[in-house]
Amino acid sequence: MVVTGIVAPKKAQAMLHYLNTLFPIRYTVFGLSCFGLLLSLFSLLAFGSGFGALLLCAALVGVGVYDLRQDKRSVLRNYPVIGHIRFMLEFVRPEIRQYFIEGDKEAAPFSRSQRSLVYQRAKGESDKQPFGTQLDVHAEGYEWMNHSVAPTKLPGHDFRITVGAGREQPYAISVFNISAMSFGALSANAILALNAGAKRGGFAHDTGEGSISQHHRVHGGDLVWEVASGYFGCRNDDGTFNADKFAANATDPQVKMIELKLSQGAKPGHGGMLPGPKVTPEIAAARGVPVGVDCISPASHSAFSTPIEMMQFIEKLRTLSGGKPTGFKLCIGHPWEWFAMVKAMLATGITPDFIVVDGAEGGTGAAPVEFTDHVGSPLQEGLLLVHNTLRGVGLRDKIKIGCAGKVVSAFDIARLMALGADWCNSARGFMFALGCIQAQHCHTGACPTGVTTQDPLRQQSLVVSDKADRVYNFHQETLHALKELVQAAGLNHPQEITAHHIVRRGADHRVKSLAQLILTQLSSGVLLQGKLSDLPLIYQHTWPLARADSFAIARG
Repeated sequence: MVVTGIVAPKKAQAMLHYLNTLFPIRYTVFGLSCFGLLLSLFSLLAFGSGFGALLLCAALVGVGVYDLRQDKRSVLRNYPVIGHIRFMLEFVRPEIRQYFIEGDKEAAPFSRSQRSLVYQRAKGESDKQPFGTQLDVHAEGYEWMNHSVAPTKLPGHDFRITVGAGREQPYAISVFNISAMSFGALSANAILALNAGAKRGGFAHDTGEGSISQHHRVHGGDLVWEVASGYFGCRNDDGTFNADKFAANATDPQVKMIELKLSQGAKPGHGGMLPGPKVTPEIAAARGVPVGVDCISPASHSAFSTPIEMMQFIEKLRTLSGGKPTGFKLCIGHPWEWFAMVKAMLATGITPDFIVVDGAEGGTGAAPVEFTDHVGSPLQEGLLLVHNTLRGVGLRDKIKIGCAGKVVSAFDIARLMALGADWCNSARGFMFALGCIQAQHCHTGACPTGVTTQDPLRQQSLVVSDKADRVYNFHQETLHALKELVQAAGLNHPQEITAHHIVRRGADHRVKSLAQLILTQLSSGVLLQGKLSDLPLIYQHTWPLARADSFAIARG
């Protein structure tokens, strides 16, 4: 009986899946409308009745045809007729909010107010808010930015940071860019729209570890090529690094920087696998792997095994790329491993041009819940540790710091720059700009807006020209808002924002600037002086245990 109970649902599921391949279930309402139109037409001609039903069905069919042909609403292209229910509910939501569980500030990982801000800016709509803040300004954790009675007036909002100054090919990067998202995780149309928006706005588009696909090249937007443990786009058949293939891609003028990925915030230290059935010819061509074969992303690199070897590999990548800015991305884990990298920089004299700090609050298409919730340092702590350590060894002026982790607003950027970042990257923010509705079906292939699917029919709903405009608008409007914050603070560039400008209310209702609350700002070169007793405990206890020749902790 148990066996029968298990087999029957499986057969039913298989039958539903088969029927769905013949006629997508999401088209059922549209199909029924067409059937009803034919049936009512027959009834009218044969029996002289059914005119009302004919009008109703004709109207529904007309709506469905329009939905399939319009290019502004991805949901309607994938769910003709029935998709309008979502927009009807959206329209009446303010009046019946009490019937919705989700409040504007409550949903996770991004609240409705955060998503709405991106949608408004991406569509070029007003992002102004009437009747005052909805936040509790007396709540623990509430933060604000101090303003000046002598605000500045800036000519524009194209804020940039030069990365790799002194190298053969330095890059002036925007302070707000598209974070790492691979083709394969995102659809072809999503990649096309992101890169077209980046090209128009002159900001950077990180390829993600899936390498440079044909879709990244169509519009010519600036690329940061992420090289991860799978060495996609620059690998031998056995998965090891291939210098010739790397140089062929890295010297492409469209590639502006090289980013060696050590880990990502959503699943640091985990690695991953793209199942063979999902390795399409396009994905295989971009990654340099066989079609239809499981594509493995190892948890660690094979090109180096010690901090010193890592620095030497970074120098090799920089040389092979023709002197382009080269750095690495990581989510902070064991502090002694990070300290070991810094000691390797000192021992070899090789420094990366930049470091991107990924916070544990970062997202991904799929990750074990334990990794998503409980592995890796959150962005604030990781960013502070990297910034302070580089100051402590006198390298902060030589190495730029980028960061990523739930960045969607100008205040997010300002706050992170106050903590030490030179620029910010955003992944999910730009996904919202593409039309993502946080359905959280990224790992299923059933994304309702065509952003995170390889289903050819579903991704057609994402119209590249329209969404490219939204990507551009979101970037421009966010930087415009950042300019207004910088002006209000009496500054001339976001780089001038410090931890003294951001204030937070604590549990005791007292308010302190982040400079008073966060990890002590290390003075330049203090870690080289050997006097650790006055420094935070993490440096007192862990700095002496790190070694340049090994990621392992020193004992004895």
